[in-house]
Amino acid sequence: MTALESDDSPIYLRLRGIIVAAILDGAYREGDQLPSVRAFAAEHGANPLTVAKAYQTFQDDGYVTVRRGVGMFVAPGAVGRLRDAERAQFLERVWPRVKAQIDRVGLDAEDLLDRAHA
Repeated sequence: MTALESDDSPIYLRLRGIIVAAILDGAYREGDQLPSVRAFAAEHGANPLTVAKAYQTFQDDGYVTVRRGVGMFVAPGAVGRLRDAERAQFLERVWPRVKAQIDRVGLDAEDLLDRAHA
């Protein structure tokens, strides 16, 4: 799940988040083939039409290329563009809530950094 998706997000966005994380974590590199819609649906207990909708968002955004009869492949340059998009969404939508919670509970930046490096 990406920073943008949460448990109350539509299923196709949660599935998309799983793929985004896999791409950004290096499970799928540029040029790698994504699992077929049916295989991904079976693996995650999802409806193939819902998976197809998630995959379509990658195609619409230019993160994948389609080879008819073969499958979908991570497009050249997709990893960097996807990381930039996820970073922007995190800073715009997630960080303000996180920062508010940090302020609410009285944490300071030094304590957070110490915990991050522990």
